[in-house]
Amino acid sequence: MSGQQHWDDVDDYFISTLSPDDEALRAALRDSDAAGLPAIAVTAAQGKFLQLLAQLQGARNILEIGTLGGYSTIWLARALPEDGRLISLEYSAKHAEVAVRNIARAGLDRIAEVRVGPALESLPKLADENPAPFDLVFIDADKVNNPHYVEWALRLTRAGSVIVLDNVVRGGRVADAGNTEPDVVGTRAALELIANHPRLTGTALQTVGSKGYDGFALARVLG
Repeated sequence: MSGQQHWDDVDDYFISTLSPDDEALRAALRDSDAAGLPAIAVTAAQGKFLQLLAQLQGARNILEIGTLGGYSTIWLARALPEDGRLISLEYSAKHAEVAVRNIARAGLDRIAEVRVGPALESLPKLADENPAPFDLVFIDADKVNNPHYVEWALRLTRAGSVIVLDNVVRGGRVADAGNTEPDVVGTRAALELIANHPRLTGTALQTVGSKGYDGFALARVLG
């Protein structure tokens, strides 16, 4: 056995062994599906990975760019202390409405806040509030704006903060320097920014699993 079915089976095993979900997480996926949201949320294994990263960071403040139905938001918010704060930015009012309900049902509405609107409009407003630096930033939104999101993440973090950029493989198209599709151009620009910026060091990894062939970039903010 090989290919997608094999990846699905291995993911099922990893998730059932190491990242079992609960009713709040299952309900978040059910309600997102019932509302017609695209089925592009992270897997439970990926959610647990994000949660562990936040815990390893000792994170108290998390920024998420791209909320969808709040599934990844729940995983991340559960890594925070009771006085922690997570701000998630979502373009779609419909998606945000679903996410807010899912977050509240998980008992995390005092920690996690969803702000609606284009992230490139929400981010300057957030910066104007002079928030405490974010310890972790998870970027999972429209790929064409990836380099802008990384730049804003730099402004809103501190030395030692971690930036996670999701879906960087683009079906392998990211390796084609001649590809002019906006998602590929944006992703390549973000990766090149990580590579060349004096305040960033990072890497990217390819992954397989129940979401197919993909990958993510991981960057650390330097002093």
